[in-house]
Amino acid sequence: MYPEEMCKPMREDLTSVGFVEMKTPEEVADILNKKEGTVLVMVNSVCGCAAGNARPAVKLASTFSPKPDVFATVFAGQDVGATAKAREYMSPFPPSSPSIALFKDGQLIHFIERHHIEGRSSQMIADNLKDAFTQAC
Repeated sequence: MYPEEMCKPMREDLTSVGFVEMKTPEEVADILNKKEGTVLVMVNSVCGCAAGNARPAVKLASTFSPKPDVFATVFAGQDVGATAKAREYMSPFPPSSPSIALFKDGQLIHFIERHHIEGRSSQMIADNLKDAFTQAC
């Protein structure tokens, strides 16, 4: 588990633009069990591709219109129970950190795995999300 002092700025990178932190399995269930509306979930991470690509992409995506009703996040390696619970909703995809999931009416409809984040610019990832939002939101 990573020290909280190390993760705090990475958490605030998302919460400062309106992301809801899900730190417990119950908080994850409260948000992802809703059967109407759209939710984007970022599995945050300490890795470089989270800092350089994924977090900037989802922050940019949070400014789009249309956009999901809720932007939420769990922190892999920190919020272990919440991350495990979130990953249950992301099946059949294997655990991936960072990753980005889009849910509509309680169903996973779009997923960006780490290997689709690595080596891609934050703009490319944001454009991918914009297309998904246009179809789902």
